[in-house]
Amino acid sequence: MEAKQVFSNMAPYTPGKQIEDVKKEYGLDKIVKLASNENPFGYSEKVREAIPNMLNGLEIYPDGYAKALREEIAAKLSVKKDQLTFGCGSDEIIDMLCKTYLEKGTNTIMATPSFPQYKHNALIQGAEIIEVPLINGYHDLAAMLKAVNEATRIVWLCSPNNPTGSLISKEDLIDFLEKCPDHTLVVLDEAYYEYIDRSINPNSVALLNDYDNLVILRTFSKAYGLANLRVGYGIASEEITKYLNITRGPFNTTTISQLSALTAFLDTDFLEKTYQENITNKQTFMQFCDDVGLEYYDSEANFLFVKLPTSGDQLFTYLLKNGFIVRSGEALGHPNGVRITIGSKENMTELQELMKNYLATV
Repeated sequence: MEAKQVFSNMAPYTPGKQIEDVKKEYGLDKIVKLASNENPFGYSEKVREAIPNMLNGLEIYPDGYAKALREEIAAKLSVKKDQLTFGCGSDEIIDMLCKTYLEKGTNTIMATPSFPQYKHNALIQGAEIIEVPLINGYHDLAAMLKAVNEATRIVWLCSPNNPTGSLISKEDLIDFLEKCPDHTLVVLDEAYYEYIDRSINPNSVALLNDYDNLVILRTFSKAYGLANLRVGYGIASEEITKYLNITRGPFNTTTISQLSALTAFLDTDFLEKTYQENITNKQTFMQFCDDVGLEYYDSEANFLFVKLPTSGDQLFTYLLKNGFIVRSGEALGHPNGVRITIGSKENMTELQELMKNYLATV
């Protein structure tokens, strides 16, 4: 049977190398994965302790409203409960937005390179894609505004941007929202929100009071360390949220996922430790790059995109053979570089030594 015509020019998402596959391929006992921006410090011990108590009732459908998690997040963010939509990761919220607002005859605007799922899901809905190149890793907001027209339904702002880590300042964000027409949704993807330096954090949720076309995305996959359990959420006006919940599947997040996310959300000590460790280890890695003459993009996330004098695949392969998985820029629209998740102090020290050895050979 034939699928939509657009599928003939598309491919499934290709994840990074898996640990067990690399061990087998290269005969290695130890693998350090710094490719997918997961939390190298794991997840809250309180989640580990709580999960055994979540196993009763697996034969019963989960709470489709995610009531307990919804109430806690709404109270913490000072938003109404009906301003929240929950998804199987923020990936699913992106898919919901595309299904709800995009169709043939509409267009959507995004930076490039940026998170690929915006484009992927928009293409499936038949929308025209307008990509605006980054400038030194940052969104070219002026050019994105210039591209908006009557058919523009969604503009995607990834901040901090993946794969560069660049942050859209609060001033620039407000200026963009002021100038963007009301008929266009502005989706602010803040998957790495918890890593942003608090002195420059835009505190975007407060802007929802002034801009009805703003949608904010966040996730438990990064700083909270629950990537495997797939919980993300969107924050928007009650009207937008109502439409998204019509699109959403009725039981799209499990009881274990919801309660684990709630437990992680309440463990502020683990989140603080993650935040501080990331800052310290990232600063050390940036200093290493400065010392060996490698440039990198400004990053307010838990990764650094490092520019290289060679292709990203070359360093990727070298590190892979030595037990480290990073993300080559070849797969991210930026071939001469690699995106490296900030790991533990021990792992980053070992990685830096390997990178120094590699650079001595090129």
